[in-house]
Amino acid sequence: MIKRYIVPVIALLFVVLIGVGLVGFNLFRDKAIKDFFATMQQPAAPVSTYTVKPSSWTPEVEAIGTVSAIQGVELSVEVAGIVKEIPFTANQVIELGAPLLQLDDAIEKADIVAAQAQNVLMDQTLERARTLNTRGVGAVSSVDEAQSASLAKKAEIAKLQAVMEQKLLKAPFKGTVGIPRIELGQYLAPGTVVVSLQDLTTMRVDFTVPEQNLSQIKIGQPIKLGLTDDDTSFKGEITAIEPRIDPATRLVSVRAKVDNSEGKLRPGQFAQVRVTLPKEDDIYTLPQTALVSSLYGDYIYVVRPAEDKADAPKPAGGQATGAATAADAAKPADAAAEKKLVVAQVFVTPGRRSGLLVEVTKGVKDGDIVVTAGQNRLSPGAAVKIANDVNPAKTTDAGLAKK
Repeated sequence: MIKRYIVPVIALLFVVLIGVGLVGFNLFRDKAIKDFFATMQQPAAPVSTYTVKPSSWTPEVEAIGTVSAIQGVELSVEVAGIVKEIPFTANQVIELGAPLLQLDDAIEKADIVAAQAQNVLMDQTLERARTLNTRGVGAVSSVDEAQSASLAKKAEIAKLQAVMEQKLLKAPFKGTVGIPRIELGQYLAPGTVVVSLQDLTTMRVDFTVPEQNLSQIKIGQPIKLGLTDDDTSFKGEITAIEPRIDPATRLVSVRAKVDNSEGKLRPGQFAQVRVTLPKEDDIYTLPQTALVSSLYGDYIYVVRPAEDKADAPKPAGGQATGAATAADAAKPADAAAEKKLVVAQVFVTPGRRSGLLVEVTKGVKDGDIVVTAGQNRLSPGAAVKIANDVNPAKTTDAGLAKK
């Protein structure tokens, strides 16, 4: 009878043990997974860095300007007429006084010839009147009338010659002509534009700066000019500063002169202008890519060595200490020498900006290693590794030194 109940009891105990084992295994597995993710080390993120150090800095005031020729006009005719001759070609360099357009002046030439013939007669009449007056047989009034007629005719000849000269358009200065806007045989009304004449040897650039920078701008101050932000190879100097500030924009108009002996600049071009300010020493600067703006202020990420857990207080008991020492001794020398790096969030106070650099007046010190690229993957305390061989921002120490 007793044997009849032993087998079911044993089977029940076996089932209970299996159930308890499964529950225990699940609890152990869940705890192991939680512990694994709690202590799991995130892979170090590669970042580009820049080492902070005080340096000499030449700040610049950046502006956008428009290039124009030092001398440039749209030449037009003063009188009406038919185009007879166009003695120039497009993009030709011409000298001062060179002819550019000849209108039909046949009528004016004929009028001048007729007026000169009449002028000879008037001179003869005047001479005869003076002779008769000298002999006492001529009135003084006859001499005056003849002299007045002679002077009037000479004035008429001068007027005809002036009108005929207006039919010939000449270059007012040496420069380069543009594309002709007229054709042979075309009738031109007064004021019709014939061609553009530009002196391209020297250019000027007009730009504006904020009124806060007015005290830093001086006549004769050097500037750098370029057609792109990366290439400012043209040099010049400020020649004029508008004494009045525009009340609508609070901007000041400035004009500078730039040498263009190579002819690379053209009137009407957009230009990037940088006004060079006096050099300053012992200034802390950072690449602008290192600065991150937020609602709480501007901050940077600074790379620092991670705290070594081996330096933490060790548990009591010689066996544990001995085991740890033996494990440390078994580590490769390279792994022991390699330091783990983490980033710390540091709020800073930025100042002036110039090119790729921004001045930092508070928050950094000499020797800080600042992250310049890769901040979007970081958070305070994140592990990083320095990888300056790949630097998308191009803000390495050597690269910024060239700037």
